[in-house]
Amino acid sequence: MERPDRKGTGQGNDVLDTALTGQGLWVWMYCRLYRKLPRFHQQEILSAAIAGGEFLLAYACPSADSLKCAFVVTRNGQAVKIQRTIFSECFYVMAMDELWRTTHEERYKKAAEKMMDQIVHWVREDPSGLGKAELPGAAPLNAMAVPMMLLNLVDQLCEGDEDMAKKYEEVGKWSVEKIMQHLQRDGKAILENVSDQGQELPGCLGRHQNPGHAIEAGWFLLRHAIAHSDHSLAQTSVEKFMLLPFLSGWDQEYGGLFSFQDVDGHCPTQLEWNMKLWWPHTEALIAFLLAYQKTRDQRLLEHFEKICDYVFRRFSDPEQGEWFGYLNREGNVALTIKGGPFKGCFHVPRCLYMCEEILSQLLATSNKI
Repeated sequence: MERPDRKGTGQGNDVLDTALTGQGLWVWMYCRLYRKLPRFHQQEILSAAIAGGEFLLAYACPSADSLKCAFVVTRNGQAVKIQRTIFSECFYVMAMDELWRTTHEERYKKAAEKMMDQIVHWVREDPSGLGKAELPGAAPLNAMAVPMMLLNLVDQLCEGDEDMAKKYEEVGKWSVEKIMQHLQRDGKAILENVSDQGQELPGCLGRHQNPGHAIEAGWFLLRHAIAHSDHSLAQTSVEKFMLLPFLSGWDQEYGGLFSFQDVDGHCPTQLEWNMKLWWPHTEALIAFLLAYQKTRDQRLLEHFEKICDYVFRRFSDPEQGEWFGYLNREGNVALTIKGGPFKGCFHVPRCLYMCEEILSQLLATSNKI
């Protein structure tokens, strides 16, 4: 994978290695754009997505005895690094399911479902297959990223598929319950990590907040609430998971969302805590526009416009195209790279695609009035 700089040229020999998390996400993105937007219905886009998917099928799992995916592989598919998490596998599911919806080849659907069932088994029954050592001092933890990803996968797999909706209905309910455990302190804060029983944890781990992640969880919850006509969950998703972290996480002096916060106002332990990263802002754009579409609450549209103004003044590069990913607190470019193992072809195009879709629906509704 190249790390393109501002002008789009690569830096070093990183082209020899590929992050499979990023590959799964761009396969999903190419397929979704091809499937949903007529102007992207181009054979070269589909061919690239299929090639990426076939690479995942061939090389994502280094061992024939396990569905554990590599995190990084060489150009010819040899495993370089494996993470002890579920995220490479989650993005594999997204890629395979979207490939099936685009090509109608059942083998992609089967691959997605098989991996999904393995992920659920690791998360809810036996995590030993992830390779994590069981340490006596490590208490079970509910990190919000895990139920978030499962809820997102349920949303993906169940689109227009009644059989899959029935199969994963309970997983969806479990995911919502686990996410809701992160609403702490009498409903006044979203904490990134809680105990497995939903209790606040001591120390900086328990006080840790990630505004962008909480807001992303908010729109995941809102989509689930809309699909299930759950008005109470819809209200909670907006008021608690979107507005709370946005209002506390927005930098009143320089604008933009802080990367991390401490719920008690202490200095966060993450060195980049006050940087402004691209992805929390893309999630916030999706969240507030979706929330406005659902509620027609004008303040949500105002938040969307505020974020939009910041994003296109600060992240977007009008001269060379694309977005920068990493700004300092003042909103100036800190890193000129526009791609890497974490910033790939996903958050920006997903945000723009979803916002375009929602805005088109809003305009269509307005024209009927």
